[in-house]
Amino acid sequence: MTKPLLNPPRWGGLLISVLHSPSPMGWAGVGLLFLFLFSCGTENVKPKQKANPSQFKEQLVKVNKYEMEKESDEINQYIARHNWTMEKTGTGLRYLFLKQGTGDSARSGDNVKVNYKISLFDGTECYSSDKDGAYEFKVEGDAIESGLHEAIQLMCVGDKAKFILPSYMAHGLHGDDASIPPLSTIVVDLELLEIR
Repeated sequence: MTKPLLNPPRWGGLLISVLHSPSPMGWAGVGLLFLFLFSCGTENVKPKQKANPSQFKEQLVKVNKYEMEKESDEINQYIARHNWTMEKTGTGLRYLFLKQGTGDSARSGDNVKVNYKISLFDGTECYSSDKDGAYEFKVEGDAIESGLHEAIQLMCVGDKAKFILPSYMAHGLHGDDASIPPLSTIVVDLELLEIR
């Protein structure tokens, strides 16, 4: 008579019955079962690879570059559809002067007052001084779109100009949680009224 196992593991009735069997065939079966389990379990298991931060960073740079080029192409197509002749700065800001003023140029640290209209590529008007009144901000001092800080420093008092800000110079990945969706290129019409 065989002894019962103490706290037998739940390996299934076949394994338990083999362990209870005193026959040589039963022990041979157990040996074959373990051989099968261990031989199958080690060949297909690959060691985990550690994440390589530099490779991850390279991939992010590639994706970011691709997205910037794609957005730049879309901006060029938009400009072509409107038959505008726009200049482009090194940061990707596009601009077109509609009226030349004769006043002082805006500089970093100046407080400026502007009329404005901000629209999306589909023509949706997001914000306008016609509704909200003229806007004042400190050049390179207030938390507004980085593209506007660059744009205003291209202007003199009395200038009217149209700017196209790529999303990375506007509200980027998140939008503004109000009227401007994530990853939106925006069109900004600006008139520099005064410098204080």
